[in-house]
Formats: sequence, C-alpha cells, structure tokens
Amino acid sequence: MRPDAQRRHLILGLSGMLVAGPALASRLSTTPAQTAGPFYPLEFPLDDDNDLTRVRGRNGVARGRIVDIEGRLLDPDGRPIPDARIEIWQCDANGRYHHPHDRGGPLDENFQGFGHHTTDANGRYRFRTIRPVPYPGRTPHIHYAVLMPGRRPFTTQLYVAGDPGNEGDFLYRRIPAERRHLVTSEFLPVRGGNAEFTARFDIILGGTPTM
Repeated sequence: MRPDAQRRHLILGLSGMLVAGPALASRLSTTPAQTAGPFYPLEFPLDDDNDLTRVRGRNGVARGRIVDIEGRLLDPDGRPIPDARIEIWQCDANGRYHHPHDRGGPLDENFQGFGHHTTDANGRYRFRTIRPVPYPGRTPHIHYAVLMPGRRPFTTQLYVAGDPGNEGDFLYRRIPAERRHLVTSEFLPVRGGNAEFTARFDIILGGTPTM
C-alpha cells in the first residue's frame, strides 16, 4: 500500500473508532437474570391483571402498603420493546405465596399474588401491588418475568433499596456488587392518592431472539 493511501486508511479507521466509541459507551447495562424461584404459579388466577391489590369478585383490599411500580422494557441501545408480556408475583403481607407448596402464614385472599401487563409502544408497563415483605430466608423482593415471541423467558427479581436484609440475602449477594443497582429500586413515599409508595424499574433486555 502506498504511504499516502496507508495514512488515509489509518485516518478513516480512527474516525470510525471515534464515531463508534460514544455509541458503544452509551449502551445500557443489561438487567441481571435471576431464578424464578419455586413459587411461580402452577395455575394462573382468574384475575391476573396489573392491580394485585384487588381481586375481582371480592370487596376487600390487600393487606400491606400499596405501591405503584412503573418502568420501561428496553434493549441495550435504549430502544423500547413493545408488546411484551411482563409478569410479577410475590408473597402477600403475611409472607405467603399464593401457591399450593407454600405452607406459611395465613393467606390474604384479597391479594392477587400474580399479575401481568403488556408493554405499550414506548415499552412502558405499570403495576399496583404491595411493598414487598420478607419471608424466612429471603429479603423483600418481587419476581419478574418477561415473555415475548421468539425469545426465551427472562426472569429477575426487584429489591428494595436500603433494606437491611439485602446484604444477607444469598440471591442478592450472587449479583456482583457493581451490578446490584440494576435490580434495586427506591420505594419513595407519596402523598395523596391510594398508594403509599412509588417505584421505578426499567428492564434492559439483552441477548438475541431465538426462533
């Protein structure tokens, strides 16, 4: 290669790196995957909408402190992922899951225990549920699953920032310390309305589709 052509090739290569560098640097860190746990429903409840604090056909409201959780489902480039099914499930305020294998405390019949929502065109989803509580061996958490055609189900768990049980939780500790913030949210108090707290949890879904 002639010297002038070689210099031109080098300059073009460096220019490409400068253009690509910021784009690569701006890619979002993907949400760590975690186990679905033993209490994913064996049978979905008849009422499985995105408000877990009320059960269709019952007049009561779930025990516990109500929280509105919202967020977005995005790819690592920040693009929204629409039409994905987001599921959550968690134990009730008594520390019991709506699952036949959980023989814990009394069951709160006014708590739905499981719900789902479909992301909109901007990748947004929303749930109304209760602030998670601990149960034996686990810090407070909410299970999440993302299901969409052409992809394997993705599962993770959402934790409460600052909860004293986090550092002793074996599943939370499995996540590298520098990545724990990706599954940890502030549950912030709100005034007015029917909820005591609000929280935000954006899920960054990595990987490639599998057909």
